[in-house]
Amino acid sequence: MTRYQILNTLLHCIIFFLGSGIGSFLNVVIYRLPRGLSVNQPRRSFCPTCKYQIPFYHNIPLVTWLVLRGRCAKCSSPISSRYFWVELLIGILFYAVFLHFGGDWADIRSWGPQVLALWLFVSLLVAGTFIDIEHFILPHEITIGGTVAGLLCALAVPELMSETTHLRGFLLSLGSAALGLGILWIIVELGKLALGRKRHSFDSPVKWEVAQPDDTAPPVVRLGDEELPWEDIFSRASDRLVVTSNTLTVNADSWENVTAELWMEKLKILRGKEHLAEHPWEDVRSIHGTTQEVVIPREAMGFGDVLFLMMIGAFAGWQAVLFTLIAASIIGTIIPTVQRITGFGEWGAKIPFGPYLATGALLWLFCGPQFVDWYLSTLAWRSTQG
Repeated sequence: MTRYQILNTLLHCIIFFLGSGIGSFLNVVIYRLPRGLSVNQPRRSFCPTCKYQIPFYHNIPLVTWLVLRGRCAKCSSPISSRYFWVELLIGILFYAVFLHFGGDWADIRSWGPQVLALWLFVSLLVAGTFIDIEHFILPHEITIGGTVAGLLCALAVPELMSETTHLRGFLLSLGSAALGLGILWIIVELGKLALGRKRHSFDSPVKWEVAQPDDTAPPVVRLGDEELPWEDIFSRASDRLVVTSNTLTVNADSWENVTAELWMEKLKILRGKEHLAEHPWEDVRSIHGTTQEVVIPREAMGFGDVLFLMMIGAFAGWQAVLFTLIAASIIGTIIPTVQRITGFGEWGAKIPFGPYLATGALLWLFCGPQFVDWYLSTLAWRSTQG
């Protein structure tokens, strides 16, 4: 083999294992970010059960999880297979991006910047997907931070937007991000009007309270045996949870037969049209009571999905926004239906939309433009035949 062939072969191997290494870091992000933990401190990964900080020789991507059979080397507690699959998936995606958009060693200067930007893009998609699956949230660090990163990448690498000048690349990225934000925000608002609010009625009074089990996590509303996460109830300042309370205690004050209106930023207490009290949440030390009726705001999807599509637009352009939304809607209809028919899902179960958006974006990245060209040419051919 020539020196050039050796370098080229080595490059192919390095890219896959580089992706797996980035996947190992993304596992840290996926675990820590939604829990409010720093991704830098502690610097080393740790066992979720015993908190043992894992030495480098027990933190080799892909290999360690297989050798240890998915268990902690110290306490033998199970380690989720998600760690292995994320490392494998990122390795495959990095290599796929290289093959699709890259070239060989000799051309690295021409394809290198675009491939680096797309590696960042697919990393954000995968991190957002697994966080959304586990926690039903898309953190701002992924969505808003990713949007800023996409704008900067489009400014530095206008080829991402199929442009040749930096300014045009940036402006098209900005417009595409705005399109992603606007189009899905409109859908959310229309869904809000269509779905309205969900009313719970009980034959006898049940206990309810607002609690915050962990200082680093958002509060939860406990309604009998059910827990409603704060982020599931409130996605905007105008959302409110209305609790018709037989009894209500806030801090040291108590009332009977009142209505508690829980807003994102404050608590209102009413009796009919009479305004009894109002507190910002930072002044509420405890709140509990009994109720027979609760009205909960409902969403077609979370606002995190809106910001996720904004990020996709910033990296991939306006065509990707439209393709991703259509593809995600189709996939998001087919997969849950198949799961429920085959018994792998429950009717009415909450399903995050973020993973479907990420799948649609990846489809666009690798075959979307070719599919659209084929579809349009097919339509044109049929019109000539008709």
